[in-house]
Amino acid sequence: MFDDALNFHTTTTSEFLHNCSRTRNLRAVQQFYAHVLRAGLFLISPRLQTELVSTYAAFFNSDNSLKILTHFFKCFSLGNPLPFNSIISHYSQRGSGCFALHTFSFMHYNGVYVDSYALCSSLKSASCLKNGGMMHAYVEKSGWLASVFVGSALLDFYAKLSLMEDAAMVFDEIPNRNTVCVNALISGYAEAKMWGGAIGIVLRMPMLNLGVDNFTLASALRASSGLCNLELGKQIHARIVCGIGNVGADVFLQSLLIEMYGKCGLVDCAEKVFHTVGYRVKERQRDVVLWTSMLGVYGRTGNYTKVIRLFKDMVTTEGIKPDGVVFLTVISACGHSGQVDLGMEYFESMGRDYELVATQEHYSCVVDLLSRAGELERACKLVGEMPFIGNERCAISMWGALLNACNECGNVNLGKIAARKALELEPNNVGIYVLLSNMYAKNGMWAEIEQLRELMKRKGLTKEIGWSSIRGEFSNR
Repeated sequence: MFDDALNFHTTTTSEFLHNCSRTRNLRAVQQFYAHVLRAGLFLISPRLQTELVSTYAAFFNSDNSLKILTHFFKCFSLGNPLPFNSIISHYSQRGSGCFALHTFSFMHYNGVYVDSYALCSSLKSASCLKNGGMMHAYVEKSGWLASVFVGSALLDFYAKLSLMEDAAMVFDEIPNRNTVCVNALISGYAEAKMWGGAIGIVLRMPMLNLGVDNFTLASALRASSGLCNLELGKQIHARIVCGIGNVGADVFLQSLLIEMYGKCGLVDCAEKVFHTVGYRVKERQRDVVLWTSMLGVYGRTGNYTKVIRLFKDMVTTEGIKPDGVVFLTVISACGHSGQVDLGMEYFESMGRDYELVATQEHYSCVVDLLSRAGELERACKLVGEMPFIGNERCAISMWGALLNACNECGNVNLGKIAARKALELEPNNVGIYVLLSNMYAKNGMWAEIEQLRELMKRKGLTKEIGWSSIRGEFSNR
């Protein structure tokens, strides 16, 4: 058996160790390790080293696993960084950042050569653990910041922690920047919803003599959508057409264009992008992303009839399998257009026809569908029969939707039940208190409102003051 497992040209070794890990068969792993040592194969195969070390260490708790890793590392040649790099990469890709950084620490302490590969993988692990200050110091002192790969990894580390000032500082310190560095910074700004920062970097790219690629343009489109900046979105669209030509060849750019025009209120422009020649290309014809984007535009702009019509075309005419996001949009459209039976049919078809599992969001959408139609008892029954357990069973959004519907329909008793259920899940949810107060006020229940205010005061809860942002242009005349 062991001889077969040592055939490195197949997946036998991986399967054997995986089965040992799955069945918690530590003795088999120990026997295999002894066999590998006797055969003299442990030190000549980095792949075997990585799989055997990670499997063996996984049998123990965190502290003991670190000790076992150190024991294995002492068997390696300190002059060869390859097995260490392989182990760091293995743990980094599987989300075990603590073990990856322990390996890096061993390398640094014992004088093993640290290359860009080890640094990039370790920085990725450090971002997951939100702890990389010492890594930054090492990069600076060792001179690795001159490497565009390490610089980009360090920049990405700060971006993933939403520390965009630090990310921008690293970007400015990288001596040899390329488009990858810029994309990492733009992506960080986009994830932090700092749209102005993302656009600012895009506008600086010509001065930095850096070209743009599809990822850059996609991030710029996200930023223009976030700002609802139509003029900027049009400029990016023109840049895409001039630089790429066939917009339809990139389904994600096309999808982002649709969403950008939709958020800016230009549904006709979104439709034109949706119906470009690239959409008709056979390999793109069945891409659910484009349909989801267009359905979302119709839904956000209140074109609920078009949502249902497009969904029928998508499923019946094109034969595309919808995903969970599509069903959220179409069920919501049924609720806004008063088509309760059709919405319930779509909801039931998720599991019956498409083998999709309904999530909290889907149930919340159906509750809203029933509530809008005044079928409050049916909605309450649905929440009670949900197949979730624990906190998921009575999601706050569902009880909130039901409470709001009770306010609209004047069903105070059921509204109180919905509010109580919601506050059991989230006792300090100000929105629920506000909805409950509105329901009391609408029905002239002033004593209950006073009690509610006293309760909020004791809890230290206050309603957040509303605000809005308006983009304008000014000129001195």
